[in-house]
Amino acid sequence: MVSYKRLTPEEVNFAGAALLDPDETTDTDLKEVNPELPLLPQSRRCSITVALLTLGGLIVVLFGIWLLGTIFWLHTPPSTKPHRPPPPAVAKSPNGTWLQPESCSQIPEAWRFDCYPERGVVVTEEMCHARNCCFIQSSQTKTSGRNGVPWCFYTPDYPSYELVSITDTEMGKVGKLLRNKKTYYPKDIDALQVEVLYEEDNRLRVKITDPAEKRYEVPIDVPVVQKKASNPSYTVDFIKEPFGLIVKRTQTGTVLLNTSIAPLFYADQFLQMSTSLPSRFIYGLGEHRSNFLHDVQWNTLTMWARDVPPMELTNLYGVHPFYLSMESDGMAYGFFMLNSNAMDVALQPAPAITWRMIGGILDFYIFLGPDPSSVIAQYLDVVGKPAMPIFWALGYHLCRWGYKSSDKTWNVVKEMRNNGIPQDVQWNDIDYMDHALDFTYDTVNFSGLPELVKDLHRHDQHYVMILDPGISNSQLPGSYWPFDEGMKRGIFINDSNGDVLIGKVWPGLTAFPDFSNPDTHEWWYQNLKRFHEKVPFDGVWIDMNEPSNFFDGSLNGCPDNELENPPYTPGILGGTLKAKTVCASARQKISTHYNIHSLYGLMEAKATESALRKITDKRPFVISRSTFPSQGKYSGHWLGDNRSQWKDLATSIPGMLTFNILGIPLIGADICGFGGSTTEELCVRWTQLGAFYPFSRNHNSIDEQDQEPTAFSPAARTAMKEAILLRYSLFPHLYTLFHHAHISGRTVATPLLFQFPNDEKTYGIDKQFLWGKSLLVTPVLEEGRDYVVGYFPEGLWYDFHTGDSLVSSGEEISLQAPKDKINLHLREGSVIPTQRPNTTLWVSSGQPLNLIVSLSEDGLAKGDLFWDDGETLDTYEKDQYAYIYFTVQQNTMTSEVLHNHEEATYITVETVSFYGVKTEPENVTVNSQEAAFTYHNNQVLTVRDLGLNLSHNFTISWM
Repeated sequence: MVSYKRLTPEEVNFAGAALLDPDETTDTDLKEVNPELPLLPQSRRCSITVALLTLGGLIVVLFGIWLLGTIFWLHTPPSTKPHRPPPPAVAKSPNGTWLQPESCSQIPEAWRFDCYPERGVVVTEEMCHARNCCFIQSSQTKTSGRNGVPWCFYTPDYPSYELVSITDTEMGKVGKLLRNKKTYYPKDIDALQVEVLYEEDNRLRVKITDPAEKRYEVPIDVPVVQKKASNPSYTVDFIKEPFGLIVKRTQTGTVLLNTSIAPLFYADQFLQMSTSLPSRFIYGLGEHRSNFLHDVQWNTLTMWARDVPPMELTNLYGVHPFYLSMESDGMAYGFFMLNSNAMDVALQPAPAITWRMIGGILDFYIFLGPDPSSVIAQYLDVVGKPAMPIFWALGYHLCRWGYKSSDKTWNVVKEMRNNGIPQDVQWNDIDYMDHALDFTYDTVNFSGLPELVKDLHRHDQHYVMILDPGISNSQLPGSYWPFDEGMKRGIFINDSNGDVLIGKVWPGLTAFPDFSNPDTHEWWYQNLKRFHEKVPFDGVWIDMNEPSNFFDGSLNGCPDNELENPPYTPGILGGTLKAKTVCASARQKISTHYNIHSLYGLMEAKATESALRKITDKRPFVISRSTFPSQGKYSGHWLGDNRSQWKDLATSIPGMLTFNILGIPLIGADICGFGGSTTEELCVRWTQLGAFYPFSRNHNSIDEQDQEPTAFSPAARTAMKEAILLRYSLFPHLYTLFHHAHISGRTVATPLLFQFPNDEKTYGIDKQFLWGKSLLVTPVLEEGRDYVVGYFPEGLWYDFHTGDSLVSSGEEISLQAPKDKINLHLREGSVIPTQRPNTTLWVSSGQPLNLIVSLSEDGLAKGDLFWDDGETLDTYEKDQYAYIYFTVQQNTMTSEVLHNHEEATYITVETVSFYGVKTEPENVTVNSQEAAFTYHNNQVLTVRDLGLNLSHNFTISWM
């Protein structure tokens, strides 16, 4: 066996796509033999005859022993036990204990890759050696458990695959891999094919598959590229044995992928691949509650969609096997593992990452950026860019579980109107339903629901209802159309015997629609259409779609087979794949649930989005709890059943930022908290932060105290109202940010590191964030504080409210934060369109614009505005929009209409404020005509009463 050399990035020096063997090593310690000395030490002489007789007798005895052993072996029946590797090739000490290679102790703890990753097992030395692995008890951990230095880890020469051939193809290269020694997991796939596809200059794809048998692959649309990249920004190198793949950035030589650091596994139900990371700065890998910057100190993240209130170190509602990583020079790259099976993703401080999946194939992409924003855009080129939301989706939403009647719901809406607090959308949770049955409403307690929805529409407001996927099977035959019709069409998930699988959710015993079946989409549409004729809802909230089940598996349990009990089970909450969901062995149209469980929410969102397009003929509004890559094309997301605690307020920011880099920018948390009762101070601070969630909804649980803004003291109510009005005033800017997300894959809520990738101080910041590139939000996240400390990257910043300037060298600054204020700052060089706010976005969107210009030190600024009717499908694609670009240079602002549309003719620009005008002007001209202006000592120049039509170019100059 060739030495299994562990390469650090600095040691990798390969060129082109050469097929390389590891360096052969020789023993340089062998001494030269002196021919004049005897080969053995001198001993007392004896006769030659005695010596020959002794030697001959020994040979006869040894031959007899060998012959008897051979006869016995030939007559022994073959073992029926699963194949296991031979015992470790190590010696034993005189007392029989294992002696492992000295090379084991030479592996640094940070570079020890876990050979026994099973959960709930205390690994002994004997268990470890049975896998041919090193065993050393770490000084840093008391037990060989989760999230610590592994006691059992791979030897330097652990067997893996050999690359036996490699050839060029039209798209890159294809190679053949062979495994010569079995692993400790059953059903090894001994022969593999590796395809390396040079898809784009900044995008590489690698697929490792079984050429002999088709395996499950994730059924989402990805680009099919026909032409090889002409000038790739990466090189790909191979190590022959053990097989390794090295990907480097051409410009800098930085190693982005190095799979030679640990053995590759590819069994039927266990796939494992490790790679080094260029730094410890890694983001993404949703859905988990954590900091935005992941901890690489032995941190294992499990992915398998699960209904559980957000908590640390737990697999949550969605699955997103994508990460973004920063390099040492401020460049960034991304990695996407296209796999939907249950998996563990293990981070360790080398730094390195290990992927362990229990099915599918190895199919992954590398995106080379080189900046963080470009990485996300390249990722979304593969999975799909987010949809452009309908305008009212960006307003303020109110919801709770437990209004208990349409009258109570209606009274909340009326109170909001009476207090002049903006609200665009009213929601209901499951208590609006008749006994929690989908597509029904309680005709006693919610008898006024149809009239409530009509009243909302008369006031330019909208209505969203919840739906759960579980369909009751316990109603009288012929009395519940959704189940009866579903049975006729055969659209429900079946158990392994082919019978409809029965679980339990809110209405009691239920069947689960199989959204992988196109027939289910038609059935779903018809159910929505029938209900829309009774209650003309505007959007749909799809919940419990992991799918959640109050049983583990089904009413009748699950079979005891390899799908329910795979050889390796990732660290799933509950310990089994069936925990609080349906059986892994359940049958769906395109595959077993084992393979497509984590796609359930995505498939339901696709069905719901498609149905709403047909029903409303407007942009669909869908919010989903469970998500998967490409979800942003069909729905938004909220961060789940949080609690009314300050900790939950703070953790909502990393959650929001993570989903923005995962391509789901329509994201927010339940404002003021869902579980438990809030406090007035917490709800005020949460409303201030929530005003800057891309999706802003106050949601409350049953039997908790009221938490809509009108439920609090006049001072708190006013503070909340001002925060929501501030959001509405920024609608033109927010809407434009969503346009860029839709067409270019940009983030809406943006991490600071995206705009300041060369400032390492921004890499861990998740208590502040930007809207787009320019608007910095610094909320209060702790109880009893009237100030907040925020980090300001180097440059010139302006207070959004006053225009006061702040010059930072890249430092933390303490800011005053009374209870009625959230700190906002504008980055130099930007133009932000705002609007006079009103109580609904329909009214606000017709109001005059106010432009805020934050000049750079040399007097430059730029910004833009996207404008359309806010609800028509595909306006950008159909050229039914206006796009205006603003620039400022040499004391002149220019508004240039790059694409015009009728909608722009209805809007005027009323005011422009310039922050950072160093000297008071003598005059100001608008389209060459003198205009009145004001100038303040804080260097703010304001020009009012302009009345400039947005659809026409204009200039404003000062001297």
